[in-house]
Amino acid sequence: MKTKDMLEKGAILQRDRETYAIAPHIPGGFTDTATLRKICDVADKYQLELKLTSAQRIAMFGVKEEEIDAVWADLAQAPGAAIGLCVRSIKICPGTQWCKRAVLDSASLGLKLDKIYHAMELPNKMKMGVSGCLLACSESGVKDIGIVGHNKGWRILVGGNSGPRPRLAELLVDNIQTEEEVLEIVAKVVEVYKNDPQQGRLGRLIEEKGIEAFREAVLGTPDAAVGK
Repeated sequence: MKTKDMLEKGAILQRDRETYAIAPHIPGGFTDTATLRKICDVADKYQLELKLTSAQRIAMFGVKEEEIDAVWADLAQAPGAAIGLCVRSIKICPGTQWCKRAVLDSASLGLKLDKIYHAMELPNKMKMGVSGCLLACSESGVKDIGIVGHNKGWRILVGGNSGPRPRLAELLVDNIQTEEEVLEIVAKVVEVYKNDPQQGRLGRLIEEKGIEAFREAVLGTPDAAVGK
């Protein structure tokens, strides 16, 4: 009977303690028919079951240990960071390309964040959510870093998580005007988090420091929550 996930292969041990689940990386859940066909063909070949996950991936269940490498080779796709101490996922809503309620282009910003941060190793796991309007369909309010678009710009939230000890994210800064500025602030948040000796989620760090002290560490001032 097996007892451990196989982090280096992106394989998560399942309830039967014999088979594994894997999940190809699908940035923001945006994909194409060729990719879906490939996933379905591989699932048929190895008799795997599929599930759409909350992280906007397609999990493939029932992979035998001796077939993990072959499944990945047939998929010819990068693993999604479903396990490990890293940036697990950047959840992205449809944004202004499709959604009638979207105010800002969450897809553009979210995919840039995905390219920079997906699978980046950190002291603990981190999740991000990018939403194009205040409805926040990407659950930005319960992400380690949540970004929400509205009529005055981007709002950046920090320290949220779900799990056994759920925590709502707190406002870091509001009314940020450009994607470039958002990317700079997120980079600083990640830098502050990586360099802190505590090993918990970002929310635990903010609880220890206080949001004002954390804001000052990121932005240089404790009272910069509202942008110009």
